[in-house]
Amino acid sequence: MKMKSYALVDSSNIPIISVTFTGEKSTDENFQQYLDDLENCYDDRKTLAIIFDASKAVIPNLSLQRKQALWISQHWKLIQTYCKGTAYVIPNMAIRAVLKMIFSFQNQPVPYKIFSNNEEAEDWIEDLISKAKVTNE
Repeated sequence: MKMKSYALVDSSNIPIISVTFTGEKSTDENFQQYLDDLENCYDDRKTLAIIFDASKAVIPNLSLQRKQALWISQHWKLIQTYCKGTAYVIPNMAIRAVLKMIFSFQNQPVPYKIFSNNEEAEDWIEDLISKAKVTNE
């Protein structure tokens, strides 16, 4: 039986990466797949920005929240070097609280902002990317 994805990572619109949480319950396996897919976004070592759409997210258990924080810590320099920012689409207050808990374990290495809808998140990310392009030219 195929494992159900916790999150779908879409890099078809580089430099903007879209991570959509599916609403599936997190397991050790599907959460690790999500982290692996996220790490793969950095393979090309190019500028990117990420929109995390947590509209359908299911709260991961505490050990997986810590695992996410550890992943950020272990990939700090990589994220800081290539990621210009992260936007979180989180209409649900409980999920916002979980994000704050993850950040209490581990700060963010790049600018981030929380939005209640995708349009605002996309506008902010596109602005970050355009500023990064000006800086890199």
